[in-house]
Amino acid sequence: MPGLTKYPPFPDNVPTHPLLVVDYELLKAGDEAEVEKFWTAATSLGFWYMKNHGADELVNGMFEMGEETMNLPFEEKMKFEQGDDGMSFGYKAPGANATDETGARDFVEFINTSQDDALAFPKPVHRTYPSTVNARMEHTIRPFIQLSAEVNTTLMEILGKRLGFKEGTIAQLHRLDETSGSETRCIKSLPRPEGISEEKAALGAHTDFGSITFLHNRLGGLQVMPPGSDRWQYIKPMAGHAVCNLGDAMYIFSGGILKSNLHRVVPAPGAQAVLPRWSLAMFTRPGDSVVLRALTEESPVVAEAVANAPDKSIFNSGQTSKEWFARRVKNQRTKNQKGPTTWRQSRGTEHRRDAA
Repeated sequence: MPGLTKYPPFPDNVPTHPLLVVDYELLKAGDEAEVEKFWTAATSLGFWYMKNHGADELVNGMFEMGEETMNLPFEEKMKFEQGDDGMSFGYKAPGANATDETGARDFVEFINTSQDDALAFPKPVHRTYPSTVNARMEHTIRPFIQLSAEVNTTLMEILGKRLGFKEGTIAQLHRLDETSGSETRCIKSLPRPEGISEEKAALGAHTDFGSITFLHNRLGGLQVMPPGSDRWQYIKPMAGHAVCNLGDAMYIFSGGILKSNLHRVVPAPGAQAVLPRWSLAMFTRPGDSVVLRALTEESPVVAEAVANAPDKSIFNSGQTSKEWFARRVKNQRTKNQKGPTTWRQSRGTEHRRDAA
Protein backbone atom coordinates (compact mmCIF):
# COMPACT_ATOMS: atom_id res chain seq x y z
CA MET A 1 0.00 0.00 0.00
CA PRO A 2 2.62 2.66 0.87
CA GLY A 3 4.28 2.05 -2.50
CA LEU A 4 1.11 2.56 -4.53
CA THR A 5 0.86 5.78 -6.52
CA LYS A 6 -2.85 5.61 -7.37
CA TYR A 7 -5.71 4.82 -5.02
CA PRO A 8 -9.46 4.31 -5.43
CA PRO A 9 -11.22 7.68 -5.34
CA PHE A 10 -12.62 9.06 -2.12
CA PRO A 11 -16.41 8.69 -2.34
CA ASP A 12 -18.60 11.73 -2.89
CA ASN A 13 -21.61 10.35 -0.98
CA VAL A 14 -20.24 10.55 2.56
CA PRO A 15 -20.44 13.59 4.87
CA THR A 16 -17.22 15.63 4.70
CA HIS A 17 -16.04 18.73 6.51
CA PRO A 18 -14.16 21.39 4.51
CA LEU A 19 -10.84 22.61 5.87
CA LEU A 20 -9.03 25.83 5.15
CA VAL A 21 -5.82 25.39 3.13
CA VAL A 22 -2.77 27.26 4.38
CA ASP A 23 0.53 27.64 2.56
CA TYR A 24 3.51 27.00 4.82
CA GLU A 25 5.89 29.03 2.67
CA LEU A 26 3.58 32.05 2.85
CA LEU A 27 3.23 31.65 6.61
CA LYS A 28 7.01 31.62 7.03
CA ALA A 29 7.23 34.74 4.89
CA GLY A 30 4.78 36.51 7.19
CA ASP A 31 2.04 36.95 4.58
CA GLU A 32 -0.72 38.72 6.53
CA ALA A 33 -3.64 37.18 4.65
CA GLU A 34 -2.22 33.68 5.09
CA VAL A 35 -1.58 34.24 8.80
CA GLU A 36 -5.16 35.48 9.20
CA LYS A 37 -6.49 32.37 7.44
CA PHE A 38 -4.34 30.17 9.68
CA TRP A 39 -5.59 31.98 12.79
CA THR A 40 -9.18 31.41 11.68
CA ALA A 41 -8.54 27.68 11.30
CA ALA A 42 -6.77 27.43 14.65
CA THR A 43 -9.47 29.27 16.58
CA SER A 44 -12.51 27.62 14.98
CA LEU A 45 -12.00 23.91 14.27
CA GLY A 46 -8.31 23.54 15.11
CA PHE A 47 -7.76 21.53 11.88
CA TRP A 48 -6.40 22.69 8.51
CA TYR A 49 -4.77 21.45 5.32
CA MET A 50 -1.20 22.60 4.72
CA LYS A 51 0.72 22.68 1.45
CA ASN A 52 4.33 23.48 0.56
CA HIS A 53 5.62 21.93 3.79
CA GLY A 54 8.57 20.21 2.11
CA ALA A 55 8.13 16.80 3.75
CA ASP A 56 6.77 14.65 0.89
CA GLU A 57 9.99 12.79 0.06
CA LEU A 58 10.68 12.02 3.71
CA VAL A 59 7.06 10.92 4.16
CA ASN A 60 7.53 8.30 1.42
CA GLY A 61 10.55 6.92 3.26
CA MET A 62 8.64 6.85 6.55
CA PHE A 63 5.84 4.81 4.97
CA GLU A 64 8.44 2.38 3.63
CA MET A 65 9.88 2.06 7.14
CA GLY A 66 6.39 1.42 8.49
CA GLU A 67 5.69 -1.32 5.98
CA GLU A 68 9.04 -2.97 6.66
CA THR A 69 8.31 -2.90 10.39
CA MET A 70 4.76 -4.24 10.14
CA ASN A 71 6.02 -7.09 7.93
CA LEU A 72 8.28 -8.36 10.74
CA PRO A 73 7.13 -11.53 12.53
CA PHE A 74 4.62 -10.69 15.26
CA GLU A 75 6.88 -12.19 17.94
CA GLU A 76 9.71 -9.88 16.85
CA LYS A 77 7.49 -6.79 16.96
CA MET A 78 6.23 -7.71 20.42
CA LYS A 79 9.78 -7.52 21.79
CA PHE A 80 9.38 -3.74 21.39
CA GLU A 81 5.78 -3.41 22.64
CA GLN A 82 4.81 -0.27 24.54
CA GLY A 83 3.63 -2.02 27.68
CA ASP A 84 0.78 -0.97 29.97
CA ASP A 85 2.48 1.58 32.25
CA GLY A 86 1.97 4.73 30.19
CA MET A 87 4.89 4.64 27.73
CA SER A 88 3.88 5.52 24.19
CA PHE A 89 7.16 4.76 22.42
CA GLY A 90 7.50 1.42 20.65
CA TYR A 91 5.16 -1.01 18.91
CA LYS A 92 1.42 -1.20 19.58
CA ALA A 93 -0.33 -4.40 18.59
CA PRO A 94 -3.91 -4.60 17.30
CA GLY A 95 -6.34 -4.89 20.19
CA ALA A 96 -4.03 -3.32 22.77
CA ASN A 97 -6.20 -0.19 23.11
CA ALA A 98 -9.86 0.33 23.94
CA THR A 99 -12.05 2.28 21.51
CA ASP A 100 -15.03 3.06 23.76
CA GLU A 101 -16.43 2.79 27.28
CA THR A 102 -17.28 -0.91 26.82
CA GLY A 103 -13.59 -1.77 26.35
CA ALA A 104 -14.01 -2.77 22.69
CA ARG A 105 -10.59 -3.46 21.19
CA ASP A 106 -9.06 -1.55 18.31
CA PHE A 107 -7.86 -3.07 15.04
CA VAL A 108 -4.78 -0.97 14.30
CA GLU A 109 -1.07 -1.49 14.81
CA PHE A 110 1.60 1.17 14.80
CA ILE A 111 5.20 1.96 15.57
CA ASN A 112 6.04 5.10 17.59
CA THR A 113 9.56 6.49 17.52
CA SER A 114 10.52 9.01 20.19
CA GLN A 115 11.95 12.31 19.04
CA ASP A 116 14.53 12.03 21.83
CA ASP A 117 15.66 8.58 20.72
CA ALA A 118 15.90 9.65 17.08
CA LEU A 119 17.99 12.74 17.86
CA ALA A 120 20.31 10.85 20.22
CA PHE A 121 20.64 7.70 18.08
CA PRO A 122 22.45 5.32 18.46
CA LYS A 123 22.32 6.04 22.20
CA PRO A 124 18.88 5.11 23.61
CA VAL A 125 17.11 7.76 25.70
CA HIS A 126 13.82 5.96 26.35
CA ARG A 127 14.06 2.57 24.66
CA THR A 128 15.34 0.48 21.73
CA TYR A 129 13.48 -0.28 18.48
CA PRO A 130 13.11 -3.01 15.83
CA SER A 131 15.91 -3.49 13.31
CA THR A 132 13.78 -1.94 10.55
CA VAL A 133 13.52 1.28 12.55
CA ASN A 134 17.22 1.37 13.43
CA ALA A 135 18.18 0.84 9.78
CA ARG A 136 16.34 4.02 8.76
CA MET A 137 16.88 6.10 11.89
CA GLU A 138 19.69 8.33 10.60
CA HIS A 139 18.63 8.77 6.98
CA THR A 140 14.82 8.74 7.18
CA ILE A 141 13.37 9.02 10.67
CA ARG A 142 15.68 11.63 12.17
CA PRO A 143 15.40 13.99 9.16
CA PHE A 144 11.61 13.61 9.16
CA ILE A 145 11.43 14.39 12.87
CA GLN A 146 13.78 17.37 12.54
CA LEU A 147 11.80 18.85 9.66
CA SER A 148 8.47 18.18 11.38
CA ALA A 149 9.66 19.73 14.63
CA GLU A 150 10.76 22.84 12.72
CA VAL A 151 7.40 23.06 10.92
CA ASN A 152 5.38 22.55 14.08
CA THR A 153 7.43 25.04 16.10
CA THR A 154 7.11 27.66 13.36
CA LEU A 155 3.32 27.21 13.32
CA MET A 156 3.06 27.41 17.11
CA GLU A 157 5.21 30.53 17.28
CA ILE A 158 2.95 32.25 14.72
CA LEU A 159 -0.05 31.45 16.91
CA GLY A 160 1.84 32.56 20.01
CA LYS A 161 2.55 35.93 18.43
CA ARG A 162 -1.16 36.38 17.67
CA LEU A 163 -1.94 35.53 21.30
CA GLY A 164 0.46 38.26 22.46
CA PHE A 165 3.27 36.02 23.72
CA LYS A 166 6.86 37.19 23.50
CA GLU A 167 8.87 35.67 20.68
CA GLY A 168 10.23 32.27 21.70
CA THR A 169 7.68 31.66 24.47
CA ILE A 170 6.11 28.63 22.77
CA ALA A 171 9.46 27.34 21.48
CA GLN A 172 10.82 27.42 25.04
CA LEU A 173 8.05 25.06 26.12
CA HIS A 174 9.07 22.59 23.37
CA ARG A 175 12.87 22.61 23.59
CA LEU A 176 14.67 19.82 21.78
CA ASP A 177 17.17 19.52 24.64
CA GLU A 178 14.48 18.45 27.14
CA THR A 179 12.92 15.00 27.04
CA SER A 180 9.30 14.99 25.95
CA GLY A 181 6.51 12.83 24.60
CA SER A 182 7.14 14.10 21.07
CA GLU A 183 7.12 11.19 18.63
CA THR A 184 6.41 10.06 15.12
CA ARG A 185 3.82 7.34 14.50
CA CYS A 186 3.37 5.14 11.44
CA ILE A 187 -0.03 3.44 11.55
CA LYS A 188 -1.46 0.49 9.64
CA SER A 189 -5.22 -0.02 9.81
CA LEU A 190 -6.64 -3.15 8.21
CA PRO A 191 -9.92 -3.07 6.27
CA ARG A 192 -12.94 -3.28 8.56
CA PRO A 193 -13.55 -6.91 9.59
CA GLU A 194 -16.83 -8.34 8.34
CA GLY A 195 -19.64 -7.91 10.83
CA ILE A 196 -17.89 -5.12 12.74
CA SER A 197 -19.53 -1.68 12.78
CA GLU A 198 -17.67 1.47 11.79
CA GLU A 199 -17.80 2.66 15.41
CA LYS A 200 -16.34 -0.55 16.83
CA ALA A 201 -13.52 -0.53 14.26
CA ALA A 202 -12.58 3.07 15.05
CA LEU A 203 -9.65 4.57 16.86
CA GLY A 204 -11.83 6.04 19.61
CA ALA A 205 -13.01 9.62 19.79
CA HIS A 206 -10.35 11.82 21.39
CA THR A 207 -8.47 15.09 21.34
CA ASP A 208 -4.72 14.88 20.76
CA PHE A 209 -2.43 14.61 23.78
CA GLY A 210 0.09 17.28 22.91
CA SER A 211 0.48 20.62 21.14
CA ILE A 212 0.31 20.09 17.38
CA THR A 213 0.01 17.16 14.97
CA PHE A 214 1.51 17.03 11.46
CA LEU A 215 -0.40 14.23 9.66
CA HIS A 216 0.05 12.55 6.29
CA ASN A 217 -2.48 10.04 4.95
CA ARG A 218 -3.44 8.77 1.52
CA LEU A 219 -6.82 7.20 2.18
CA GLY A 220 -9.89 8.50 3.96
CA GLY A 221 -10.88 7.52 7.48
CA LEU A 222 -10.11 10.59 9.59
CA GLN A 223 -13.32 12.12 10.97
CA VAL A 224 -14.02 15.22 13.03
CA MET A 225 -17.03 16.22 15.10
CA PRO A 226 -17.26 19.99 14.67
CA PRO A 227 -18.22 22.10 17.68
CA GLY A 228 -21.99 22.20 18.10
CA SER A 229 -22.51 19.11 15.94
CA ASP A 230 -23.40 15.53 16.87
CA ARG A 231 -22.36 14.03 13.50
CA TRP A 232 -19.02 12.65 12.45
CA GLN A 233 -17.71 14.12 9.19
CA TYR A 234 -14.81 12.85 7.06
CA ILE A 235 -11.71 14.87 6.27
CA LYS A 236 -11.03 14.18 2.61
CA PRO A 237 -7.36 13.41 1.88
CA MET A 238 -5.72 15.76 -0.61
CA ALA A 239 -2.55 14.83 -2.48
CA GLY A 240 0.42 16.96 -1.45
CA HIS A 241 -1.40 18.38 1.56
CA ALA A 242 -0.77 17.49 5.19
CA VAL A 243 -3.61 17.64 7.69
CA CYS A 244 -2.59 19.54 10.81
CA ASN A 245 -4.42 19.97 14.09
CA LEU A 246 -3.91 21.43 17.53
CA GLY A 247 -3.92 19.38 20.72
CA ASP A 248 -4.77 19.81 24.37
CA ALA A 249 -1.58 21.63 25.35
CA MET A 250 -2.17 24.55 22.99
CA TYR A 251 -5.81 24.67 24.04
CA ILE A 252 -4.71 24.99 27.68
CA PHE A 253 -1.80 27.40 27.08
CA SER A 254 -4.16 29.72 25.19
CA GLY A 255 -6.98 29.65 27.72
CA GLY A 256 -9.22 27.88 25.22
CA ILE A 257 -8.75 30.39 22.39
CA LEU A 258 -7.00 27.77 20.25
CA LYS A 259 -9.10 24.67 19.63
CA SER A 260 -8.26 21.01 20.25
CA ASN A 261 -11.12 19.32 18.46
CA LEU A 262 -12.65 15.89 18.89
CA HIS A 263 -11.75 13.41 16.15
CA ARG A 264 -11.42 9.70 15.46
CA VAL A 265 -10.17 7.32 12.75
CA VAL A 266 -12.44 4.74 11.10
CA PRO A 267 -11.83 2.37 8.17
CA ALA A 268 -11.58 4.08 4.79
CA PRO A 269 -14.93 4.65 3.07
CA GLY A 270 -16.28 3.47 -0.28
CA ALA A 271 -13.97 1.74 -2.74
CA GLN A 272 -11.01 2.59 -0.51
CA ALA A 273 -12.33 0.22 2.17
CA VAL A 274 -10.68 -2.85 0.65
CA LEU A 275 -7.16 -1.52 1.22
CA PRO A 276 -5.12 -1.25 4.42
CA ARG A 277 -5.03 2.35 5.56
CA TRP A 278 -1.61 3.87 6.28
CA SER A 279 -1.05 7.17 8.02
CA LEU A 280 1.93 9.00 9.44
CA ALA A 281 1.92 11.60 12.18
CA MET A 282 4.43 13.73 14.01
CA PHE A 283 3.15 14.69 17.46
CA THR A 284 4.94 17.67 19.01
CA ARG A 285 4.40 17.78 22.79
CA PRO A 286 5.74 20.09 25.50
CA GLY A 287 8.83 19.21 27.49
CA ASP A 288 8.26 16.66 30.24
CA SER A 289 8.60 19.23 33.05
CA VAL A 290 6.22 21.80 31.53
CA VAL A 291 3.11 22.30 33.67
CA LEU A 292 -0.07 22.45 31.60
CA ARG A 293 -1.69 25.75 32.54
CA ALA A 294 -2.96 28.84 30.78
CA LEU A 295 -0.22 31.39 30.16
CA THR A 296 -2.23 34.24 31.64
CA GLU A 297 0.83 36.19 32.78
CA GLU A 298 2.16 36.18 29.21
CA SER A 299 -0.91 37.59 27.52
CA PRO A 300 -3.84 39.83 28.53
CA VAL A 301 -5.88 38.10 25.81
CA VAL A 302 -5.35 34.69 27.43
CA ALA A 303 -6.02 36.12 30.90
CA GLU A 304 -9.36 37.51 29.70
CA ALA A 305 -10.30 34.21 28.04
CA VAL A 306 -9.67 32.31 31.28
CA ALA A 307 -11.55 34.89 33.35
CA ASN A 308 -14.59 34.43 31.11
CA ALA A 309 -14.39 30.63 30.92
CA PRO A 310 -17.34 28.82 32.59
CA ASP A 311 -14.98 26.08 33.83
CA LYS A 312 -11.51 27.30 34.74
CA SER A 313 -10.20 24.04 36.20
CA ILE A 314 -8.71 22.73 32.95
CA PHE A 315 -6.55 25.87 32.64
CA ASN A 316 -4.61 25.01 35.78
CA SER A 317 -4.35 21.25 35.47
CA GLY A 318 -1.63 20.84 38.09
CA GLN A 319 -0.08 18.18 35.86
CA THR A 320 3.17 18.23 33.96
CA SER A 321 3.13 17.34 30.31
CA LYS A 322 4.71 13.99 31.16
CA GLU A 323 2.04 13.19 33.76
CA TRP A 324 -0.81 14.26 31.47
CA PHE A 325 0.52 12.15 28.60
CA ALA A 326 1.23 9.03 30.68
CA ARG A 327 -2.24 9.15 32.25
CA ARG A 328 -3.94 9.23 28.89
CA VAL A 329 -1.77 6.52 27.30
CA LYS A 330 -2.12 4.20 30.29
CA ASN A 331 -5.88 4.58 30.53
CA GLN A 332 -6.54 3.65 26.92
CA ARG A 333 -4.78 0.30 27.24
CA THR A 334 -7.12 -2.68 27.12
CA LYS A 335 -5.44 -4.41 30.05
CA ASN A 336 -6.01 -1.38 32.26
CA GLN A 337 -9.75 -1.06 31.63
CA LYS A 338 -11.76 -1.10 34.84
CA GLY A 339 -15.01 0.32 33.52
CA PRO A 340 -16.13 3.49 31.72
CA THR A 341 -14.20 5.85 34.01
CA THR A 342 -10.86 4.39 32.93
CA TRP A 343 -11.55 4.99 29.26
CA ARG A 344 -12.87 8.51 29.88
CA GLN A 345 -9.59 9.36 31.63
CA SER A 346 -7.81 8.80 28.31
CA ARG A 347 -9.93 11.08 26.16
CA GLY A 348 -8.75 14.69 26.70
CA THR A 349 -10.12 18.19 27.05
CA GLU A 350 -13.14 17.92 24.77
CA HIS A 351 -14.43 14.47 25.70
CA ARG A 352 -18.13 13.92 25.03
CA ARG A 353 -19.79 10.75 26.24
CA ASP A 354 -22.21 10.80 23.29
CA ALA A 355 -19.34 10.78 20.76
CA ALA A 356 -18.78 7.07 20.18
